Amino acid sequence: MSSYICFIRHGITEGNQKKWFYGSVDIPLVNEGIKELNKLKNKGLYPHEKEAIYYTSGMTRTEQTLKLLYGEVEHAIIPELREMNFGDYECKTYDELKSDDDFNRFAYTNDLEYRFPNGESKIIFANRVYKGLNKLIDNHLNNTVPSIVIAHGGVITASLDRLFPEESKNMWDWMPKPGRGYKIYFKQGKPDRYEVI
Repeated sequence: MSSYICFIRHGITEGNQKKWFYGSVDIPLVNEGIKELNKLKNKGLYPHEKEAIYYTSGMTRTEQTLKLLYGEVEHAIIPELREMNFGDYECKTYDELKSDDDFNRFAYTNDLEYRFPNGESKIIFANRVYKGLNKLIDNHLNNTVPSIVIAHGGVITASLDRLFPEESKNMWDWMPKPGRGYKIYFKQGKPDRYEVI
């Protein structure tokens, strides 16, 4: 029997508009994000199942996106699926950071241990997301209905990279646009294939 988990990236925020590195700052959707989500919803982009289990990271932008797409549905929060904490680099742009040696160490090397001042390293972030992903998958496999998860771009890319390592995509290749995402189908308890939404 096949089942699926649907990851949907939250709608557009000020951080998306201004091309910030941001994750731990709890900012809401902007009007453009609300309009775009309603437009995609009206096009029938999102799954609407008779029964589903809903999840968010608990951050404002994911809570707002869930409510816009599915109404006041009961849902669980998986805090491990929050976006990366960029520490002192939160709400800064590439142009502001490109001459910073520490930022370039993060951006252009495979140094997974480098930790943003007052933030996370790539490995800390990935391990946190994998912990949340394991919780999600365990819950999903114990039920017979789809799971719909409103999450963040970095969380979705880390999750897809973990579930489909043979694809060996660059992180940015997995990154969905706001309001978009993936349906991941499971077969006999294992990730089998995915569809882009």
